Amino acid sequence: MGIATINPATGEVVKTFEALTDAELAEKVALAQETFEQYRETSFEQRSHWLHAAANILDAEKEAFGQVMTLEMGKPLKAAIAEVEKCAMVCRFYADHAAEFLKDVPGQTDASKSFVRYQPLGVVLAVMPWNFPFWQVFRFAAPALMAGNVGLLKHASNVPQSALAIEDILLQAGFPQGAFQTLLIGANKVAPLMEDPRIKAATLTGSEPAGASLAAAAGTQIKKVVLELGGSDPFIVMPSADLEAAVSTAVTARMINNGQSCIAAKRFIVADAIADEFEAKLLAKYKELKVGDPMLPDTDIGPLATPAILQDIVQQVEAIAQEGAKILIGGARPERPGNYYLPTIVTSIPDDSKLGKEEFFGPVALLFRVGDSDAAIRLANGTPFGLGSSAWTNDPAEQERFINEIEAGCVFINSMVKSDPRLPFGGIKRSGFGRELGIQGIQEFVNIKTVWVK
Repeated sequence: MGIATINPATGEVVKTFEALTDAELAEKVALAQETFEQYRETSFEQRSHWLHAAANILDAEKEAFGQVMTLEMGKPLKAAIAEVEKCAMVCRFYADHAAEFLKDVPGQTDASKSFVRYQPLGVVLAVMPWNFPFWQVFRFAAPALMAGNVGLLKHASNVPQSALAIEDILLQAGFPQGAFQTLLIGANKVAPLMEDPRIKAATLTGSEPAGASLAAAAGTQIKKVVLELGGSDPFIVMPSADLEAAVSTAVTARMINNGQSCIAAKRFIVADAIADEFEAKLLAKYKELKVGDPMLPDTDIGPLATPAILQDIVQQVEAIAQEGAKILIGGARPERPGNYYLPTIVTSIPDDSKLGKEEFFGPVALLFRVGDSDAAIRLANGTPFGLGSSAWTNDPAEQERFINEIEAGCVFINSMVKSDPRLPFGGIKRSGFGRELGIQGIQEFVNIKTVWVK
């Protein structure tokens, strides 16, 4: 099916949508460019006022927006509501700090005057995924709009109501018609859009193939792109760690968003000296998780977003078991309708396992044992990904080694990986390039203009 809301808990087709015609798409691109010519002249104060208004709308209607997300992609309602609250947070952060982040920076030269000025690029295309339907969009939209750019959103085809709601929120907040538009189109329209000279840059959060496709299309047009792609994040636990805290966080870090997060902990790398105890405690907590209707407040794990994602997880777990790994718990679908998969722990993974290096996008934890920090670092870096990482140790020397030697865009010590508007977020290797959030995020889609006055 094309663009549609399909309840992943039941398989029910809730609502379908017609894709834009080529003529309608052309009108939206033209409106975006026309709007940019005026919008770029608005003041930071005006943009800030509108963005604060958007944050207020998000807070006021967070339960309703949360229900839309849960209906479309299955995350527990309590997590969806928290996601809306985080979107309000990122709006307020950039509303309050954009003027400071983009102010002229004096140069230290022998000119009468020299400085760097940050100016908007124009129309930016955002290709966004279904797993965080609001957050992924607002963490782009808030800095882009505050910088004076305008946005075109090509959202995942299974979250159209979320996509349309975001456009409506920004319009209600006062942003001009055309400042941020949702495009109900298929993925096949993205590459042709990149050929349009009015679109100056693009950003994508999603899979490696999608990122490679967008990067290739942008490359032929010499256009800027930011990519946040997959991850197989390590979660390292050493003997000096607070084991209770590490285990408790490990469950949350793996099961966030029903396990469907690029920065979810996926590979648990545990020192031999504490591995038996860690495994036993992790298993006990897994047995307490409640799989069920994501709309219910006591549900811990809802359905996976689509049947295709469910099928991928089924095949991956079956394949890694065939390689010789042991399924400690789970490894199957429950007997109920919907795209559900039981929380799963995989152990005894062979050293030469190819699947042990892959991303498992669902509630599946891969548990490895290592002799020391050297082996932990080698295993952590032994994937093509480099997005997030978490290391648990109270040894200062080990902490410093993990910070310096783990190949990732972020390293969290004694904490789970998370994105925060105040800090840059992104990856290296096949996890992408460029940064979102922080001062670095708002400076990705601007012209960094050098000015010299004699």
